[in-house]
This record gives sequence, structure tokens and C-alpha cells, in this order.
Amino acid sequence: QVQLVESGGGLVQAGGSLRLSCAASRSTFSINAANWFRQAPGKQREFVASITRSGRTNYADSVKGRFTISRDNAKNTVYLQMNTLKPEDTAVYYCNADAISGGYTTNYWGRGTQVTVSS
Repeated sequence: QVQLVESGGGLVQAGGSLRLSCAASRSTFSINAANWFRQAPGKQREFVASITRSGRTNYADSVKGRFTISRDNAKNTVYLQMNTLKPEDTAVYYCNADAISGGYTTNYWGRGTQVTVSS
């Protein structure tokens, strides 16, 4: 079984930037389509951005123009560049992806990384 490992979260002031990374724990698994979700305290988990293996992207309206999802297939890693951060972006950010191994595709979730934006 593979794990998706997120990194890059932290505390930043409003207007600042962070870059999140999501990598598969085993090189035998290839990340296919991938998504970022987030969950703020007391709120439901919500979609943030998605990317196909070929690089087609989609964003939630709340982050369009500020966040950029990208991927490095050679490194089997997906990124989320977050610019002009706002306090309302504070949440635990989760990576979600389809991982392929041996011809089988399975959907996985990472454990999340905390992003806190101070005003």
C-alpha cells in the first residue's frame, strides 16, 4: 500500500505564500489524477484544485488567480503554490490522488498538513 505524504504547511502572514507538496511514499506507485482539498475548523472538507496526469487543471472559485496546482511526473509529486494567502485560507490541506500500480488504480488520501494564515 502507498501513502501520500504532504509537506510544506506552516504559519504565514496574510499576503504571504506557501508551497505544499504531495508525494507517494513508494516509487512503484504512479500518481495519476490528483486533487487538493481543505478543511477548516467546524467546516466540511472542500475542493481546492485538481490536476490530471496530462496537466489539465481546475480550481475552486475561492482560490482562482491565487493558487496554482502543478506536478512533476518524474518526481511523482504534486504541488500547490499558494500566493496572496488570506486568513480564510486557514485549514488542514489534504492531498487526494489516484495511484496506479501493477495496472490497478486506487484512490488515496494523505494525512493533511496545517496551513495557518494570520491577519
